[in-house]
Amino acid sequence: MSNTPDLGPVPQRISVEAEQVRRLVAEQFPRWAGLPVQPVADGGWDNWTFHLGAEMLARLPSAPEYALAVDKEHRWLPLLAPRLPLPVPVPLAKGQPGACYPYSWSVYPWLAGEPASADRIADPVRFAVDLAGFLRALRSIDPADGPRPGKHNWFRGGTLRAYDGEVQNALAKLDGYIDADLAREIWRSALDARWDGVESWFHGDVAAGNLLLSDGQLAAVIDFGTCGTGDPACDLAIAWTLLTAEGRQAFRGRLSAGKAEWARGRGWALWKTLATCACTLGDDAGNAISARRVLGEIFSEYATGRRAAVQPATG
Repeated sequence: MSNTPDLGPVPQRISVEAEQVRRLVAEQFPRWAGLPVQPVADGGWDNWTFHLGAEMLARLPSAPEYALAVDKEHRWLPLLAPRLPLPVPVPLAKGQPGACYPYSWSVYPWLAGEPASADRIADPVRFAVDLAGFLRALRSIDPADGPRPGKHNWFRGGTLRAYDGEVQNALAKLDGYIDADLAREIWRSALDARWDGVESWFHGDVAAGNLLLSDGQLAAVIDFGTCGTGDPACDLAIAWTLLTAEGRQAFRGRLSAGKAEWARGRGWALWKTLATCACTLGDDAGNAISARRVLGEIFSEYATGRRAAVQPATG
């Protein structure tokens, strides 16, 4: 039997309306019953997110698989937050099913800031170093009894082989549109890069939308739904999806990421990017353009490293 985790079927998401949230809040947290409820623009995929007044948000999982993270967040975020150098969301209250909504849900404080993007970051190298410093602090926290890879975080912190089927399907669809041979080489190098087995905490979804800026600088890190303990290489994917080439090197240096960990991080970036490219093939919308740009970054960085590795010594 294979030890590779089974991702299972695609989660079947449900929709949540603002009126449901108003009823849930009124029934379970009457002290907040008079606060206005409004959907958050671009509020995420795993959860439906609503403004609850001006200073809080309600976060409701969109499928049973995503609801697995609720108890984890309520247990661990209050313990992690004081040990981290930037604000992270700490739950204020946990709601129960009701108002025709079937899962546990959460109320959080609203953390101010705007989602990171290349044009909003004031100093790309400083941003990269600050982010690496945050991840170093997270990794330094004792992982004992922490949540191991599982369905609650889609096996982040575990083997990339869990995603091999998705990668192969994407490559088959993209063959003739991208350099599929190079992509297969990069993916194979990631699968072959061994982890030393030393567990640490990781965020699990270090993406632009989960990194908040204030005056162009990193100000907060949100959405710990896929956090856990295990191999932290999944947190390196941001090096290709958002950072500049110079920032990428500063990020790697601050984290002291060796060759094998860097290869696995590149693999996490490649998996998500290939999946997005395959889903948006023939599309010229923003997600499609961004995914093609990221794929070019992955190819270019890998090819540069490969050339450097075979350069003859001089002197």
